[in-house]
Amino acid sequence: MRAHSILIVDDEILTLRNLKKVLEKENYEVHIADSGEKALEIIDYDKPHLILLDLMLPGISGIEILKRIKENKSETIVIMMTAYEILEKAVEAMKLGAYDYLLKPFKINELKNTIHRALETLSLRIQIQEHLKSQKGRYYLGRIVAESKKMQEVIDTAQKVALSDKTTVLIQGESGTGKELLAKATHYHSPRADKPIVEINCAAIPENLMESELFGYEQGAFTDAKKRKIGLLERADEGTVFFDEIGDMPLSLQAKVLRVLEESTFTRLGGNKKIKINVRVIAATNIDLSKATKEGKFRSDLFYRLNVVPIQIPPLRERKKDIIPLVLNFIQDFNQELKRSYKGISQRAAQAITNYPWPGNVRELKNIIERIMALYIAEEIPYSHLPVEIKKYQKFPDSHITEEIMHETSSLTLDQIERKYIEKILEQVNYNKTQAAKILGIHPTSLFRKLKSWK
Repeated sequence: MRAHSILIVDDEILTLRNLKKVLEKENYEVHIADSGEKALEIIDYDKPHLILLDLMLPGISGIEILKRIKENKSETIVIMMTAYEILEKAVEAMKLGAYDYLLKPFKINELKNTIHRALETLSLRIQIQEHLKSQKGRYYLGRIVAESKKMQEVIDTAQKVALSDKTTVLIQGESGTGKELLAKATHYHSPRADKPIVEINCAAIPENLMESELFGYEQGAFTDAKKRKIGLLERADEGTVFFDEIGDMPLSLQAKVLRVLEESTFTRLGGNKKIKINVRVIAATNIDLSKATKEGKFRSDLFYRLNVVPIQIPPLRERKKDIIPLVLNFIQDFNQELKRSYKGISQRAAQAITNYPWPGNVRELKNIIERIMALYIAEEIPYSHLPVEIKKYQKFPDSHITEEIMHETSSLTLDQIERKYIEKILEQVNYNKTQAAKILGIHPTSLFRKLKSWK
């Protein structure tokens, strides 16, 4: 790994040499420049991690160099060096984005400590940027499986609204359909992608704590308020607030949240100062909010404020074209996570999985694929490893059942072969007679009659 690179810019040659010697002993890669012009050349090709920059330089000034670094949106950290008589220039540099300043003459330990803190800050910045990149990759709208027409329409709407920056989005759908995934993908597809997305689970936060969690509080606002607490809304400033399960938000709090959405301001509990925020709101719920407003369980004014762009995610049973692509995606993910080498799913298993109604939606599908891959080592997911409740949804028996019966019963009569065949189907569907009758293509009464005659 490359050592941290430091550029020292000063017109005093003796200062340059002394600082270079000190910092090289600390295992830094050190470059020096005695003018602003030379410094810009080094910055262009070396892109140092940190710059010790003298304010007073011949030609291009230290302030001008700082401005150019910030205009290029560089992650390079700049520490200014200045004398007492031009301290106001150092203050100006701080406003322009300098990390800190050192007053000449400074002590070597002071220099080392300041550089150490600055590089720790740089490391944190890099970690945050890497985290954002990984999140953008994970929550990318293009990665969401959308083979079905209904899901293609969902993704198309999300892509359009994401670019509008501040438009409120209301995502509705059954539990497990992927509302959280779509909300986060919309955020990371938006101009706010480099800012935080703060998730507020309205179903998980106790009602008596929700207000303080949202708005924060001042020291002494109540008995246990030992110090000021910054609320979730304030943390989301410049980014996105994701109200998950907003249908479970207490009615008493809904009016206050509506006021924040309308005015973009609020006050902390126990405070009187108005705090202004700039946030984008995405809300999600598995409740029909239109119906809830009619029943008096949700404020109609808040519903209309949230329902600017509604997105309805269809349940998995209504997007059957997406089921097998989702399975293959999960296989790929769990191959990596569980150190497996599955290549796919058998035709018979795929048929049963596609026909199953998936009451738990995508979440249930993902959990079942993980369970199978965690418990068994194989090249593909076989029918035999599927849960019983899914097996019975295979509409037609595979040809191997017929071949197996013919091999076992080649010397039996037609009635005996029929009995064997029905017994195999019953076994396949865990003796669900109604489901077996559907597979056999006969009325359940006919099947019951046959079974009774064989006793």
